[in-house]
Amino acid sequence: MPATTRTTLRRSLTAATVLPLLIGALASCGYGSDAKNDEKKVAAEGAKLSADTVRLGYFPNLTHATALVGDQEGLLQKELGGTKLVSTTFNAGPSEIEALNADSIDIGFIGPSPSINGYAKSKGANLRIISGSASGGVKLVVNPAKIKTLDDLKGKKIATPQKGNTQDVAFLNWIAEKGWKVDSASGKGDVSVVRTDNKTTPNAYKSGSIDGAWVPEPTASKLVSDGAKVLLDESDLWPDKKFVITNIIVSQKFLKAHPDVVEAFLRGAVKTNEWINANPDKAKASANAKLKDLSGKALGAKVIDAAWPSIQFTNDPLAATLQSQADHAVKAGLLEKPELAGIYDLKPLNKVLKAAGQPEVADAGLGVK
Repeated sequence: MPATTRTTLRRSLTAATVLPLLIGALASCGYGSDAKNDEKKVAAEGAKLSADTVRLGYFPNLTHATALVGDQEGLLQKELGGTKLVSTTFNAGPSEIEALNADSIDIGFIGPSPSINGYAKSKGANLRIISGSASGGVKLVVNPAKIKTLDDLKGKKIATPQKGNTQDVAFLNWIAEKGWKVDSASGKGDVSVVRTDNKTTPNAYKSGSIDGAWVPEPTASKLVSDGAKVLLDESDLWPDKKFVITNIIVSQKFLKAHPDVVEAFLRGAVKTNEWINANPDKAKASANAKLKDLSGKALGAKVIDAAWPSIQFTNDPLAATLQSQADHAVKAGLLEKPELAGIYDLKPLNKVLKAAGQPEVADAGLGVK
């Protein structure tokens, strides 16, 4: 074969080989019909954030309805896009803090007292409060045959969900303000404070092993449906009848590594609260559907209709009331005076609120510098 023929053939083979490879490379870089199909697939699945998964903790309580509804309606997952939301439920705050410290959850809905306790015990190293969620929804309910006035509580057995949880601290503080004495560790004293899982409190009431309970909703209204009477709504003890009952916390490790995921989650929480407040009946039904999914049984209409109006859903963490609750825990002997500076990081929330045209919220001087 002549040299010129061999050269021409070699050039033809090189072009035939390189051209398809070049086209494939261009397509993989975002050119061609295959790339367009890939872009459509990514858009359909949701934008990918910096974490594959975010692990959420919350309680099967109506005071955690932002989590219940946001999970049930997909409002949290929608904002997270391609980052998968995985949820776990807890009975009370101390166990959820343990899960956060063990790196079993990343974000949690939780009460103020375990947030304070967890932050103090870790010397400010484990969590940040990044948003409020709810106010109110806590009641003292009693057996009306045994207790007719607040003074009648002396000598009686009253349940709280767990030692050191938000309701436990609130009740111990109320007892102290009455001038009565109770050992915070054992619960023994002028009133017997019986730490009881919310799931078993109604049965304890029916059996007569407790005479009442200082508990969140829906446990309070469940007891009322069993014949108990509301003797005190905790909201009546607070200025403007507002106090934080549920915060949103995040591990500092997760916040540092995945600020985009945290911001997306907060967008979902803000949109969920907006939807709850605009659609109270639908939201109540949605929360009940999630409770049924979690427990196998929905709340009866009598229970949820009585419980729902006592809860206010708000993004404001009501930070000044957190400081008050810290003072209550110290007074009860459950906590040494904590240093709370830096417990809040509301910058991501305020960024979300500003973008949504909503007013920003304050940290009462307890935010990160």
